Amino acid sequence: MKMKIDPKCNDTEVTEFILLGLTSQPDLQPMLFVVFLLIYLITLTGNFGMIFLIRFTPQFQTPMYFFLTHLACVDIFYSTNVSPQMLVNFLSEKKTISYAGCLAQCFVFVTLLLTEYYMLGAMAYDRYMAICNPLHYSSKTSRAVCICLVTFPYFWGSMVGTMQVILTSRLSFCGRNTINHFYCADPPLLMLTCSDTYIKQTALFVSAGINLTVSLLIILISYIFIFITIMSIRSSEGQCKAFSTCGSHLTAVTMFYGSLFCMYLRPANELSVEQGKMVAVFCIFVSPMLNPFIYSLRNKDAKQALKRVFKRNLGKMKKNSVTTVSQ
Repeated sequence: MKMKIDPKCNDTEVTEFILLGLTSQPDLQPMLFVVFLLIYLITLTGNFGMIFLIRFTPQFQTPMYFFLTHLACVDIFYSTNVSPQMLVNFLSEKKTISYAGCLAQCFVFVTLLLTEYYMLGAMAYDRYMAICNPLHYSSKTSRAVCICLVTFPYFWGSMVGTMQVILTSRLSFCGRNTINHFYCADPPLLMLTCSDTYIKQTALFVSAGINLTVSLLIILISYIFIFITIMSIRSSEGQCKAFSTCGSHLTAVTMFYGSLFCMYLRPANELSVEQGKMVAVFCIFVSPMLNPFIYSLRNKDAKQALKRVFKRNLGKMKKNSVTTVSQ
């Protein structure tokens, strides 16, 4: 274990951490490696596929799909922040991460987490404008407005991430360096520090509480107006069509916020950290993997575009095979 002397601790300060991971049973490590490798590959394939499909399909050049592209990007980086290190640790005896690497992982995690909060909020606003104010939709969701709506989540997320990492870097870690988690997260880190955690704990709860509340309020208020508007539609066909445009987003929001409430709005103790591992698996791995399927399989236009892409590629493959045989 690498350490350096810290005069404030009268002890040695940790410069690397050991990640315990999901389980300490060696027999399960290879199986878990295969499972999470598959999840990661599906996540990359699904989200990159969604990005390329939107980019090269003319009818998808709308604000809704613009936000969806950025959501897919966030999900890719969100999963990539944790997955490679976790996969290496499954097959490695030395499951360590440097102090600097740990802080970097915390920064990226918080930044992308908050980015996804407000990206989902921007998507809710887009649905509100499309359903409640269709006559002003083009002006209220212009290219400039959409760029501002996606820039703010990245900017605000990086600001909060920087603040949280600065507070973490001011803590001293003396002696113990074993993190009871599969990535560097604030709750298990706070269990190791020999410093007073009051300021850090308070900042963590205030940040999580405010950002969760504000982003969720944006979504809830948008959907209150959406449901009022939908219920005023006289035809059942029109109501179903309006609901279908919101179904994918509501499903993604429910999954994402449900897991976050379970993971963060709890005190940092041994029991909550252990329970948080299972919730974190869903939040970090399962949710980014499922999002592309939720948005594509519940969207008729996306399904039709996928069919066209497959038919076009299949036709090219058949044409190439016929050309090869004739030669």
